[in-house]
Amino acid sequence: MNENEKVREELLNAVIGLTDEQLNTHPERGRWSIMQVLDHLYLMERAITKGISDKLKSDDSIPAVDKPIELTLNREMKVQAPPFVIPSGSYQTLSEIKEKLSESRKAFVQVVDHAKKTDLEQKSFPHPLFKDLSLKQWIPFVGLHEKRHLLQIEELKAKL
Repeated sequence: MNENEKVREELLNAVIGLTDEQLNTHPERGRWSIMQVLDHLYLMERAITKGISDKLKSDDSIPAVDKPIELTLNREMKVQAPPFVIPSGSYQTLSEIKEKLSESRKAFVQVVDHAKKTDLEQKSFPHPLFKDLSLKQWIPFVGLHEKRHLLQIEELKAKL
């Protein structure tokens, strides 16, 4: 979990000094704005938290073999975001998205901290690329996913 916190801090530091207008600007046609990337990360963390929470409450126990989740960092591998984590194009302020990210992280940490280790290892739910992913692997995936998008944010900042 510490790695997730470190990446989140890097993510928030990456947008320091940018105006709300810059954050909501689309530097390239057909690509997300920095704000949309941040909103996607919020939606993703919320969806993962719900997935973990639902599986922990369920009697289903579907173990999954460990997957190479570090491939998440390979940005040459394009993955289409599922519709429920595609951000809206609505204008948001940095303070609004920071609050949303803080809320989603608190909920994520609470669910993970109250989970039994055996449940995290023995239960899973599907990922679009990796298929069944253990709840245990979903935890570091959050940080890897944010790190992937941190690289995207740096690219977008360079084009502002």
